[in-house]
Amino acid sequence: MMCALQSRRRSLRHQGGLAAAGPSSDYILDMSATLQPAKQASAPGAGVPTIWLDGKWYDRDTATVSVYDHGLLYGDGVFEGIRIYGGKIFRLAEHLERLYDSAHAIWMTVPMPRDEMATVTEEAVRRSGITEGYIRHIVTRGVGDLGLDPRKCPRPSIIIIVDTIKLWPEEVYETGLKVVTAGTPIPQRESLSPRVKSLNYMAHILAKIEGVQAGADEVLMLDSAGSVAEGSGQNIFVVKHGVISTPPIYAGILKGVTRDVVIDLARGAGYEVRETMLNRYDVYTADEAFFTGTAAELVGIRQVDGRLIGAGKSGPVTRDLRTRFQALVRS
Repeated sequence: MMCALQSRRRSLRHQGGLAAAGPSSDYILDMSATLQPAKQASAPGAGVPTIWLDGKWYDRDTATVSVYDHGLLYGDGVFEGIRIYGGKIFRLAEHLERLYDSAHAIWMTVPMPRDEMATVTEEAVRRSGITEGYIRHIVTRGVGDLGLDPRKCPRPSIIIIVDTIKLWPEEVYETGLKVVTAGTPIPQRESLSPRVKSLNYMAHILAKIEGVQAGADEVLMLDSAGSVAEGSGQNIFVVKHGVISTPPIYAGILKGVTRDVVIDLARGAGYEVRETMLNRYDVYTADEAFFTGTAAELVGIRQVDGRLIGAGKSGPVTRDLRTRFQALVRS
């Protein structure tokens, strides 16, 4: 097993897609020493939730973290969400690059080279038996004391969760979402860069609660100047006269992996795509609007603040791009 893992490391480094970020860790040794066949699920592909936490395997009921972990105490950490389609992990390299960049941006070193993180992730998926699912990577500052000083946290903690996720019923992808504008703005980008996918999602959670209270499926979040930013956990696109527009990265939004995939798909299909600042008028008067995200995938918007968007359901461009996206992730 170790020979195979070492061969994989050499292959990944040669390819350049998952270059090691530092010296080899002991995590792979721990993993290889405890390899067990994946648990058998009651239905093919259904699988069981599987968690890898600092070198050991757990299930949903047994995985725990310390109450002194700074990820719990202060939201001090970063995370990623990744999809599994047909047993294959979608855009693993891109997600891990963002995870490691986010950690570096907050002065935190992930205690595992990137290629080994990829190997452990693939093993977690294999063990779970889940073929249509979701992976959550979490890196916290680690266990410390009740103070803020990160020097009291000697080693970051790594968690990998393999499970399933479903934000809305399947019919919503045809009918589209009912959306309201949240009063809570996105965080000020000079406080913490929105490019950092941090564990602190309080502003987005508060916005989501506003949507729940209003009976909406999702929310539209603005920046402090009133420009359109994103959903509670998605990027937003609008379509007008066949032209697709989305807020630029400098607007203070997360640079979504699915966002980039959809932009590439749209341009490859001959659509004009503009990254430009938007306001609510642009959304209200759009022919179509849709959200993108790892968990959300690509979903249309039928209504915003009581105003129907286009025909009040997923439009032809939205449906076309969703079809192309589904074909890509299963190719």
